[in-house]
Amino acid sequence: MNKQIAKIGLVLLLITFGFNAQAQRKKKLANRDTKAWRYDVECEGIAKQGSKLVKVWSYSKNPKFAIGQAMKNAVHGIVFKGYAGGGNGCTSFKPLVRNAAAETEHAAFFESFFSDGGEFRKYVTAAADGNIAPGDRLKVSKREYKIGVVVNVATDQLRKRLESEGIIKALSAGF
Repeated sequence: MNKQIAKIGLVLLLITFGFNAQAQRKKKLANRDTKAWRYDVECEGIAKQGSKLVKVWSYSKNPKFAIGQAMKNAVHGIVFKGYAGGGNGCTSFKPLVRNAAAETEHAAFFESFFSDGGEFRKYVTAAADGNIAPGDRLKVSKREYKIGVVVNVATDQLRKRLESEGIIKALSAGF
């Protein structure tokens, strides 16, 4: 009887480890997709002062992971890409970091900053409770999705953080 219980316990333990390993593998794949920084950022409307309301379109093989990576992509977009103006009262926004080499010069900071659970999370919130509109879930190929997520990025706080790290100059530094 004790041997049967031990066998059942061992099987359950192996199954649990198997599920955990599979979840970690999928998360690593999603992070690999994000490392390529394949996304598009567009203005979604007017946000409160000191922040930007944007829709970020993330590409992934699994829609669930695209949603999770959207916040990381949104902050990266505000820092390095900016966006063009458009409808909804939007004006264009230049990236906070204009030096193209800054990402490689400060690689250690940005790797830590954009890691899973990294500091980037302090500067972004989901605007629609994580719900995706039906038109914002597009299948672009046999194995890839393009998912649009609306988020709010605290640009003023993000700018101050980058200034404190010496990545960008303070606005009060003059010309």
